Amino acid sequence: MTLFCYPKCSTCKKAQAYLSARGISYSYRNIKDDPPSLAELSDFVQRSHLTLQRFFNTSGQQYRNLGLSKIIQGMDTPQLLALLAGDGMLIKRPLLVDEHFVLVGFKQEQWDEVLLK
Repeated sequence: MTLFCYPKCSTCKKAQAYLSARGISYSYRNIKDDPPSLAELSDFVQRSHLTLQRFFNTSGQQYRNLGLSKIIQGMDTPQLLALLAGDGMLIKRPLLVDEHFVLVGFKQEQWDEVLLK
């Protein structure tokens, strides 16, 4: 299981505390320094059954600075994936991935449902 996080993100810190408190082991990847590759992102989107737009950190500074809310609707899937793969700060975090699931963002109820069954 891999947790993609940004060290300064308070939500990521909550997710790490959640996993640690439950004794759930994971490997950590800094989403800014080592973002998911294009192939990984494509796989994550497919396996998550979520729209590609759900993977964007729409409240992030980088998203706002690039004005993506105005142009994202006109972009196709390869363009969107390339954009995400090129800048980990555009990806909604935390992102928890293993062979059975992909969780985007931290919602404790959702994580409980997936991790504590």
